[in-house]
Amino acid sequence: MRRPIKRKHLPQPDELYGSVKVSKLINYVMECGKKDTARKIVYKVMEDLKKEGDPVAILEEALEKASPTVEVRSRRVGGANYQVPREVNPNRRLALGLRWIVDAAEGTKGKPMNESLLAEIMAAHKGEGAAVTKKETTHRMAEANKAFAHFAW
Repeated sequence: MRRPIKRKHLPQPDELYGSVKVSKLINYVMECGKKDTARKIVYKVMEDLKKEGDPVAILEEALEKASPTVEVRSRRVGGANYQVPREVNPNRRLALGLRWIVDAAEGTKGKPMNESLLAEIMAAHKGEGAAVTKKETTHRMAEANKAFAHFAW
């Protein structure tokens, strides 16, 4: 008998922009359950992005450029571990893109979080920055291990 399908919990769209991606970004920025602080940080970033254009469109484009399409998964075959390239599920793509952008912003010391997050989103929007570098590294690893793609089942 098959297991029942798990129902995924999607966060509600945020109040100001009506976007699920913005509310997920708020949840990724949040630390120790301080959601109001995370909202203030993200909304400050979105206000600063308004100067460049539509902030939700800029965020979505930055996420598109920072999210991987393939990744490598470890697979044990006959006593050896192989790095097998796999396509990434769209939900996981979004999660990885958000996580990499927020981690890169948190790694910037000496600046307030809203400034470093704004800088990282703008860098990802331009196709630069630590999150995009991480994506390119992941794609390079998948390309290098393409010979083991037949182990993906």
